Order: sequence, then C-alpha cells, then structure tokens
Amino acid sequence: MAVTADLSTAAKADQTAPSEPPGFYSPKGSQQSPPLRVEVMEGVKFRDIETGDVYRLYGIDACAPAQRATLGRQPWPCGVMATAWLVSATLGKWVACAKIHEIDGVIQARCASSQHGDLGATMLREGLAVAVPVEPPLRTYAALEQDARKAYRGLWASRFQMPGEFRRNAAPSSAEVEGRRR
Repeated sequence: MAVTADLSTAAKADQTAPSEPPGFYSPKGSQQSPPLRVEVMEGVKFRDIETGDVYRLYGIDACAPAQRATLGRQPWPCGVMATAWLVSATLGKWVACAKIHEIDGVIQARCASSQHGDLGATMLREGLAVAVPVEPPLRTYAALEQDARKAYRGLWASRFQMPGEFRRNAAPSSAEVEGRRR
C-alpha cells in the first residue's frame, strides 16, 4: 500500500512544474506559440516557415482551393479568395497561435496577427469562412457567422456548397483510386 501511495504522489509531482511552489495555479490548457512567420497553404491552414509545423485555424472552415461559389450567375473562386485573404492577413506579419490540440500532425489553434486579434473571427465576420461544430462550442463564432449571413457578406451573398461537404464529394473514392493505379 505504501508503494502505491508513493507512486501516486510521484505521478502528481510529475504533473506539477518543478519551478512552481505549492499553492500556485498554472493553466494546463492552450499553450501560446512563440511568434511565427507563416506560409499560407489554403484558406484555413498555414505552415511555420522556421519549424515546418502545420497549423489549422480552429473552429472554422473555408472554401477548398478549387471550390467556387456563384453570385447571381457569376462564378467566383471562393477558395482562392479565402487563401488570398489569409495571405494578406499574415504576409510580413508575426502570427501567434494558442494551440487547442493536434490531429494527424496538424496543430488546431486560434491564431492572431498584429492586425487581427483572432484570424478565425475576422474571417467569419467578413463572410470568408463558416463556423464548424467544436467542443466546447464557440458561441462567439456562431454569432459572427449569423451576423455575416444576415448582412449577406462574402459567401453568404452567394450560392455555395459547405466546404466540408465539398471536400467529401471531391475526394476520390477508394474504387476510383484503385482504378487509377491499374
């Protein structure tokens, strides 16, 4: 029994930073990155040019690079526009990100630049992105998307397929991939 108690105490001690005296609170949630210079890959994804780490803006999605929307009868490249906006918002600027979690080597994060306190929120406000369901819910993001919809900003003035649905439909089936290999 004493060994089990000692292991439990040791495990708890491992979770506490050694430099922190007892009784101090230290958040274990998101960790902010050092300032980054980034290369935009698509409307919600970029790469740190120093480390090669890939970041994806958390809680939003934007048109895929090849995706188009239609305003009236005029098609426009919504994926290119979202990518161009993110390039403009980050080019020559420092970007800081608060990591939420990592999926398949891609860091899901909420990020800011010197001109945009929250890149995802700004994209939603401008109608360049859509909010996606996350846990816990980002109520601010849902409200920003709703405001853009009501004002017919960006995508919300156009006919378009939701980005996630577009990607699912555009992804080749396993039978198509197998047929191309032969």
